[in-house]
Amino acid sequence: MDIASIRENAKKDIQNAKDAKAIDAVRIKYLGRKDGALTNVLKSLKDMSLEEKRKIGVEANALKLELEGLIEKKEKELSAKGGKRLDVTKPGKKVALGHLHPLTKIDKEIRDIFSSINFTIVDGPELEDEYHNFDALNIPADHPARDMWDTFWVKPTTDNGEKIKVSEKSGKLLMRTHTSPMQIRYMETHKPPFQIIVPGRTFRYEATDASHEINFYQVEGLMVGPDITLANFKFVIETFFKKFFGKELEFRYRPSYFPFVEPGVELDIKLPGGKWLEVMGAGMVHRNVFDAVKYDRREVQGFAFGMGLDRLAMIKYSIPDIRLFYSGDARFTEQF
Repeated sequence: MDIASIRENAKKDIQNAKDAKAIDAVRIKYLGRKDGALTNVLKSLKDMSLEEKRKIGVEANALKLELEGLIEKKEKELSAKGGKRLDVTKPGKKVALGHLHPLTKIDKEIRDIFSSINFTIVDGPELEDEYHNFDALNIPADHPARDMWDTFWVKPTTDNGEKIKVSEKSGKLLMRTHTSPMQIRYMETHKPPFQIIVPGRTFRYEATDASHEINFYQVEGLMVGPDITLANFKFVIETFFKKFFGKELEFRYRPSYFPFVEPGVELDIKLPGGKWLEVMGAGMVHRNVFDAVKYDRREVQGFAFGMGLDRLAMIKYSIPDIRLFYSGDARFTEQF
């Protein structure tokens, strides 16, 4: 089809188009990238002589601009005929906004509060080794936490069957059961004084119910220096919880046991008009932990604590079942 025929036929088709669908079909018929009539002419220029290229190329490009203008004009005409009058006094439609997951909101709040009191935020690997998850934290080989019913042990091979190199010291691979391994990893590469928190996902191989999940979030805290005591811990943690809940709280400390601290304590809080709630395990870092990272136990001391981010979210938002966080139900997320 020559340039003149394309121009004549295209103008007729544009004139006869009755709606947006028809004018769109005209555009594809003549200007479509794959098989448009005018597009094919332009594609064929490479096979023409220099003189033909100059003549036909100029005509084809001029026609392309002409047809694009006619099509645009026709679209405006059709839109004016079929469109509704805009009522500028009518209220606009409310824009639907997305919602942050409650755990995301809690995580950000915790980070912001600890950052405001000069704590550094640290991240660590979810795939851990036995040494950092257990050995260096003073958890002996026969400790119940080592039992495979509590831990997701990982085969040391890739999808291709290649063996992952793990040193004898590191031991087997596992999905971390707590965020405490970052205590060791951080102290291996940093010298005190420092204070850090480690928010992150952890994994336990156990039955799920309203208060237990195989995947949940923890926040680990660690402060180490020459003169750190439980009085420092008490000030830091009470400051955090008062800011987090925005209320005056009651605090209760109970002696407890954790392998990586000595002495160990558990912290309960009581919201106004509420009941006592257990929220945290903590204590002074065990001397064996300092030995594992080659700190001089005579020169430094510190405290560590761990709390469940999911647990805090359940308390703050009165959520009865931890499994709701991982349900993927938008009706739940939209409440926040």
